[in-house]
Amino acid sequence: MSFPTLGLSPSLLEAVAARQFEAPFPIQAQAIPAILAGRDILALARTGSGKTASFILPLLQRLQEQPASERRVLKVLVLVPTRELAMQIADFAQTIGNYLPTRLKIRAVYGGVAINPQMTAVNGVDLLIATPGRLLDLVGKNALQLTAVETLVLDEADRLLDLGFSEELNKILFLLPPRQTLLFAATAGESLQSLVTLLLRDPLRIDLGATSSETGQITQKIYSVSAERKGPLLRYLIKKGGWQQVLVFTSTKRRADNVAKKLVDHGLSAEALHGDRTQGARIKALADFKQGKLRVLVATDLASRGIDIEGLPYVVNYELPRAASDYTHRIGRTGRAQLIGQAITLLAPEECEHFQMIEKKLGQRCERIATDDLELTGY
Repeated sequence: MSFPTLGLSPSLLEAVAARQFEAPFPIQAQAIPAILAGRDILALARTGSGKTASFILPLLQRLQEQPASERRVLKVLVLVPTRELAMQIADFAQTIGNYLPTRLKIRAVYGGVAINPQMTAVNGVDLLIATPGRLLDLVGKNALQLTAVETLVLDEADRLLDLGFSEELNKILFLLPPRQTLLFAATAGESLQSLVTLLLRDPLRIDLGATSSETGQITQKIYSVSAERKGPLLRYLIKKGGWQQVLVFTSTKRRADNVAKKLVDHGLSAEALHGDRTQGARIKALADFKQGKLRVLVATDLASRGIDIEGLPYVVNYELPRAASDYTHRIGRTGRAQLIGQAITLLAPEECEHFQMIEKKLGQRCERIATDDLELTGY
């Protein structure tokens, strides 16, 4: 299978070649022709499977094919759970859109920043990527109309539900006309199935496996360690292993700040990423991490779906998440796009029972690595 066989235009094929996409991923091979044909889609695929391109490419083509008189009206709406994800999808769509003969207006809107510039930015937008709350704010201020939307994309739909966006989603759906709906998720559950029943009409179901363990691209290592030795062990692993780009997950904002500070105190460049930091600080920290200026990024689960870093080699669970799905989302930051990645979990004795529940839900059992004999003094 090659991209030319999927029905994409020469301009988009040029964009694909420029991005060095050699062959379509399975989700792209299945989704792109179906989206071009106007079908609804339910796609269950782990993060890093190439899903963003699977809907951006065909939707840009359909927008490009519309008469000029029908442009500058919102036709494609993408809903996402976090502002980081909104910005990343918008950047990708804009990069691809630059290859089209006619320029489309693509924008991302999200909370945490002033709304007035966004009110101006959405005027005449063709494709909008939005978090639900900010979208409703813009509609409420009459800065945006949803009556012409032809395609709705719910990206990370399971995460939207997990983060409590059900009420906002219902309000948005009430404002939309009949449309094509594309629903992408990494994990399936009862709440997601209810959404599928409500929104999708005879959908094409693409099921590429919801858990990262099914891909074979992620090596998981579980280190048994006391809670007080987690910090020294983390620093030991980073320094001894020569890890240059590490994403560390904690369960609280305070813990993220503390872990980052300790890393800096021991000579490692690190920043915390969580909801209490300003939007500017979050953008800078993420950009520095992507560019290699920052060795360690310590994040709460806010970032488990919003960070897309090509070739990220290491993810560390400093503390366990509450749910197995969150564990999947976290470790799914590595081992993306068919690359090998390592997911490390620092497991304290009091967390063992909870981790066994996670393993049971994921259908796997990970070997524990003892750390009692490691000399961590000085780390």
